[in-house]
Amino acid sequence: MKLIELINTDFVYRKNICLNPFNPLNPCSNYICQMQQVHFQDLGIQPYKQVWDYQETLLKQAVDIKIANRELPETTAHIAIQHHLLFVEHPPVYTLGKNGNEENVLLSEKELFQKSIEYFHINRGGDITFHGPEQLVGYPILDLDKFKSDLGWYLRNIEEIIILTMAEYGLKGERSKGETGVWIDADIKGKERKICAIGIKCSRWVTMHGFAFNVNTDLSYFGNIVPCGILNKQVTSLQKELGRKVDMNEVKEKVKKNFEKVFEAELLEHRLNG
Repeated sequence: MKLIELINTDFVYRKNICLNPFNPLNPCSNYICQMQQVHFQDLGIQPYKQVWDYQETLLKQAVDIKIANRELPETTAHIAIQHHLLFVEHPPVYTLGKNGNEENVLLSEKELFQKSIEYFHINRGGDITFHGPEQLVGYPILDLDKFKSDLGWYLRNIEEIIILTMAEYGLKGERSKGETGVWIDADIKGKERKICAIGIKCSRWVTMHGFAFNVNTDLSYFGNIVPCGILNKQVTSLQKELGRKVDMNEVKEKVKKNFEKVFEAELLEHRLNG
């Protein structure tokens, strides 16, 4: 199965400064105000490296367009940059952030091979985490200049999407002071449980990488690492908290709806070519 190649839309925006009608504190500088459209793809189950490369391609396309637009005269129509949201499940893989500590991987290279677990040292923030089947991984590739050029705001928005989704299952998702991600019982010492890890890269305000939301994830894999480099804190899943298996498609639809709500955006569905 090949990842779909998206064709650039014919939309162009003329340079203009105005107030965002959805958030007056966030001016949509340099672009005509409108709800941003985000191209959505559910990639199914895909190897980590293939999707990492795909993200890099989409990010480079967006950055190249931004650079080209800045060279254009004020009166020239600008090329639209496409936003993307990718959903995927990966075969078992550990990924270590660019400033992560390799000592947080508790298996040797030989042991990783024997357990058929891939391992990549990658270019996002954060430390070590696990991706595997029945975990919803989301990769937003967004030009934050079209939303709000603020990484703290962006990370809190990603957290809010998961918090809203958890609330639909009767669970209280929380933030933990000084730590990115979504937790349960974040302020109860010894009971803190992380349910969603977040790690991103941003280049010229274009994002990649994203979040990993444990739905029916096999949590035993986290026993081979120090998750996110945080000692003495647990990892959990929707399945563990609810005591039952959760329908992945149902979770995906809720996350998509809450993404649109939080980012005040419209998702445009794209399907893979067979």
